[in-house]
Amino acid sequence: MKVTGTDGKEYTIKPEANLSEANLTGADLRGVNLRDANLTGANLTGVNLRWANLVGADMKRADLSKADLSKADLADADLSNAYLRGAYLRGANLNSADLSEADLTDANLSGAVWNDETVFPEGFEIPEKSET
Repeated sequence: MKVTGTDGKEYTIKPEANLSEANLTGADLRGVNLRDANLTGANLTGVNLRWANLVGADMKRADLSKADLSKADLADADLSNAYLRGAYLRGANLNSADLSEADLTDANLSGAVWNDETVFPEGFEIPEKSET
């Protein structure tokens, strides 16, 4: 996927990219394939990741506050200690995702799917699964 940086140059983001500590605030990455990418500690505040493939992505300590992850595939993703305050996870695939110690305050999980291997933060009130 090609994106334009703040310097006006065009960059290619490939699956398995190493974007740890990257600042992608407000970027439009709809449908991007970042399968197995390293996004540890990245600033993804307000990023549009709708329909993105983030299967197996390492997103430990990433700031995804107010990010749109609607319909994103986050299966097997590591979101431990991630900041997901106010994030939109509507219809997201959270099967086997690690959300331990993540901040899910005001996150919208309506229609999201998860399984018994999905790890939610301790004390988090897991919403009821919607009927499909």
